[in-house]
Amino acid sequence: MIKCLIIDDEPLAVQLLADYVQKSKDLELINTFSNPIEALHFLSTQQVDLLFLDIQMPELTGIQLMKIANGKYDFILTTAYDQYALDSYNFDVIDYLLKPITLDRFMIAVEKAKKRRTSNTTPAATTEKAINKVYIFIKSGYKTLKINLSDIYHLESLGDYVAIYTAKEKILSLENMSHFEATLPEEDFIRVHRSHIIALAKIDFIERNRIVIQEKYIPISASYQQAFWARVSR
Repeated sequence: MIKCLIIDDEPLAVQLLADYVQKSKDLELINTFSNPIEALHFLSTQQVDLLFLDIQMPELTGIQLMKIANGKYDFILTTAYDQYALDSYNFDVIDYLLKPITLDRFMIAVEKAKKRRTSNTTPAATTEKAINKVYIFIKSGYKTLKINLSDIYHLESLGDYVAIYTAKEKILSLENMSHFEATLPEEDFIRVHRSHIIALAKIDFIERNRIVIQEKYIPISASYQQAFWARVSR
């Protein structure tokens, strides 16, 4: 169980996040704070793993709080402003959620937090295997297919199916996009739209807020722009 804290000066935002936390079997809400200084006092005496942290707050910003914390906690940032995305990734944050935050986007961030904790507690040999993962198994119809990660160009949600595009074919799976976002290695793949996940190595070029892969134009939606450009800039 991941012990978490919510720090946000907007009561409605705190209420929403607290409700989302209650819906997750992997999270335990320890406390909520509207004042970041009070939160720091609390953290000095309590064990917490993960902070859901707003950036724009009076007295102390989220960026300043992360500097003070000095790597003691994992962070998922929650904000209505996207101009801080690049700065936030200097602190190796788990995710950057742009308000209004939807439940499915919240759950994706939680999956990333679980991955981070697993990788931090897994023996070195096992971690090395995870890093060197080169294929996944996908259920397609009555078959379970083995697909090399290097063959995947992008994935697209098509109603009840997800289409996996490779150089040679399109494979349909009944798994949802959240499953693939949590399964595919995040160093190689990134979600850029509610309906699209792309392989970073397969990008031909980027034109404004569109990615071109295999002559297909893939939109980058507003809620994913910050994380995408932060990854590209790295």
